[in-house]
Amino acid sequence: MNTLRAKLTGFLVGGVVLVVVLATGLSFALLTPPHFEATEDAIAAQLVLLAGLIEAHPDTPPASPGRLIGASPAPAGGPLATLPMRGLNAALDRMKGGRPPVVGEVVVSNPPDGGSPVISARLPDGRWLLLPVPMPPAPPNPGWAVVGWALMLAIGTTAVMVFAVRRLTAPLALLERTAAAIGPQGEMAPLREDGPTEVRVAARAINLLSSRLKAAMESRIRMVAAAGHDLRTPMTRMRLRAEFLDEDQREAWIADLDELDHIADSAIRLVREEVQRPAQTPLRLDLLVDEVVGELDGIGLPVTLAATGPATVTARPLALKRAIRNLAINASTHGRGARVEVGTDAQGALVRIADDGPGIPPALLAQVFEPFFRVDPARGSSIPGAGLGLAIAREIVLNHGGSLTLDNLPGGGLEQRVRLPALPGSTPDPEPMSA
Repeated sequence: MNTLRAKLTGFLVGGVVLVVVLATGLSFALLTPPHFEATEDAIAAQLVLLAGLIEAHPDTPPASPGRLIGASPAPAGGPLATLPMRGLNAALDRMKGGRPPVVGEVVVSNPPDGGSPVISARLPDGRWLLLPVPMPPAPPNPGWAVVGWALMLAIGTTAVMVFAVRRLTAPLALLERTAAAIGPQGEMAPLREDGPTEVRVAARAINLLSSRLKAAMESRIRMVAAAGHDLRTPMTRMRLRAEFLDEDQREAWIADLDELDHIADSAIRLVREEVQRPAQTPLRLDLLVDEVVGELDGIGLPVTLAATGPATVTARPLALKRAIRNLAINASTHGRGARVEVGTDAQGALVRIADDGPGIPPALLAQVFEPFFRVDPARGSSIPGAGLGLAIAREIVLNHGGSLTLDNLPGGGLEQRVRLPALPGSTPDPEPMSA
């Protein structure tokens, strides 16, 4: 409920309902209540007039089912209507000179058949004048009628406001869905430019942004690939010329050329990882990590497998192996030793690589994944490298639907955490992998 759409809907509905409630209360306060005394006085005058006519014409036909007004030997039956009877007797007493002599006791009763109330007035000769009072029937359940009116008001207002808010916030919802659908490489499917004007404008702007972003990324990829490829030719010529130099100078030149070749090769690998999408297969992550640790330990790097547990993922074996190797090499060279753990938790498969180095300054943690970024001053040593190992590893992990995070350990050192979607019940690939 903590969304702009929900908040805006609640604000508008609450505002409308509050205004209606205040307006209704003000109306009840300003409306003049009906003048019951005037109505009672008019009925009393009519009753006196009819009683006088019957007294002047004793032969007036008596009241009957077909004749509602007339004289009767007894009053009308039914339960008494106390309030109307009290008001009518008070109106007769208010008449000039007191109660007229032609009208004696007056009772008002509700007939058993549920019709209009009947006034029974005693005449001087002992008979009763029957006078029905036509009144509209009281509405059944007046309280529920008010509640129903309030509910209909609230439901109708909410429906209208929800429709209006959804219409107004459609571009924002479109932006939210589009942002959630952006892939690891920034790609997104083109949006349909239809619907209301606001939605069409937003979709057109997003499609334009997507096309420009894709063009910029492709241009960057082509530029890096071309630069890495074009460096190969001059470096080969320089390597041939270095053979004719003195032995001391030749070794320095060959070392520099090897580092340049490593940089060019890393750049090309990064570009290939961004543009290529080989098929993924089920893979035992713990066996892959054990193989990487064994290879690095075999070449003399301080890498150990601290703990391991079965974990199956869907991955491209060579690419994922390259990512784990880059992270382990980074920890063993810059962090003076790497401890690797593999397992699973509620969020999927997890690889933890911890080292004993000085860590990374918190201000630089957000930049370590940038290509060619180096943290050598923070590591305390100048180690040759292209500065692309973390960038390539992160690109591979993201392409597998996972995440790569770096955190400084409380007691010193750095922890690299690779989290991948686990695949329980999959059959791992038993074939050994090689880079």
